Amino acid sequence: MSSDPLVIIGGGLAAGTAITSLRERGYDGPLVVFTAEPHLPYERPPLSKGYLLGKEPIEKALVHDAAWYAENDVEVRTGVRVESIDIDAHTVTAAGETLAYRSLLLATGAQARHLPLADEAGVPVTYLRTMESSTALKAELRPGRRIGLIGGGWIGLEVAAAAREAGAEVTVLEMAAQPLLAVLGEEVATIFADLHRAHGVDLRTGVKVASIERTEAGGARIGLEGGDSVEVDHLVVGVGAAPATELAEAAGIVVGNGIRTDAHLRTSAPDVFAAGDVANADHPVLGRAVRTEHWDTAIKHGRVAAANLLGGEEVADALPYFFTDQYDLGMEYVGNSGPDGFDRVEILGDVAGLNFKVWWLRHDEASGQDRVVAGMHVNDWDAIDEIRATVGTLR
Repeated sequence: MSSDPLVIIGGGLAAGTAITSLRERGYDGPLVVFTAEPHLPYERPPLSKGYLLGKEPIEKALVHDAAWYAENDVEVRTGVRVESIDIDAHTVTAAGETLAYRSLLLATGAQARHLPLADEAGVPVTYLRTMESSTALKAELRPGRRIGLIGGGWIGLEVAAAAREAGAEVTVLEMAAQPLLAVLGEEVATIFADLHRAHGVDLRTGVKVASIERTEAGGARIGLEGGDSVEVDHLVVGVGAAPATELAEAAGIVVGNGIRTDAHLRTSAPDVFAAGDVANADHPVLGRAVRTEHWDTAIKHGRVAAANLLGGEEVADALPYFFTDQYDLGMEYVGNSGPDGFDRVEILGDVAGLNFKVWWLRHDEASGQDRVVAGMHVNDWDAIDEIRATVGTLR
């Protein structure tokens, strides 16, 4: 067995889970972790949830504290960006040092997509992706402040909820006819839109940003197509994230909407695996490649990657799962409708009372029936096992 270390590149939850699982599985050899951020590995949901809401300390986001890494003999090199990978020589280069690896895990995550109009205007803008960005935004969320959000996706709506709970005024600008329309469909997206409007959010749908300029007071004036404009003190842009594939691509590893892997999370390069937000992995249940930017996938991928870094043959076959908390709405979602989408939506329960289940269904030509491609509950906390069991079945 090689005496070279296992090397992990990344500082998110997939990396942190893989580190934990490697030691739990009995691997006691050298383990080196590179993370470009100046922090130990941490998970990101608190950045738009508990920490941003002021309900949790930032330390709760850490996968482990420094003592755990010391006790488990894990070398974490924080604030160090890997410059290159040589897949033939089995080496990585960082900070002027070249280090050989036995096996390598790429858990480089994703990067927030930027809006050039905002960056070039020099307005106060946050792209919520790091501890620092969450801390800076948290300071803006207070009574009397006007917060503008471009993008009505999950991050945008969670920030909107946190801002309203903090007493700030909130305007959300969304291009689609409803927030989350592509994911949820019109019926369910309307429920989320109504929820935010009921909590005082100025939610404007079907709008397109035409210009952004800095105001004399140091805020942002957002011009919309058609002539309307919105002035805010601080702008948050949530228009998605792009997988951080540059390092892999430069090394000659196959990429495509992320780093392409098989169901075992193996990349095209020998002894190199990918996990978490960056991995576009063949999914044996869904029958296609799937890249999922969610907390649960990072955990499941981290565990599978750890096993396979040690020579295992585990499969990443868990269905995508995510959750959100907005005001008094708590939700868990399982499944993925994919590029073929869904044909109809079933809503069962008390929508007005925010206690219901939703099924997304697509017609299955082979059987002549409908297949459940995704399911969700709202505030029905006993339903998640039923949802997991039902997704993928015919009805």
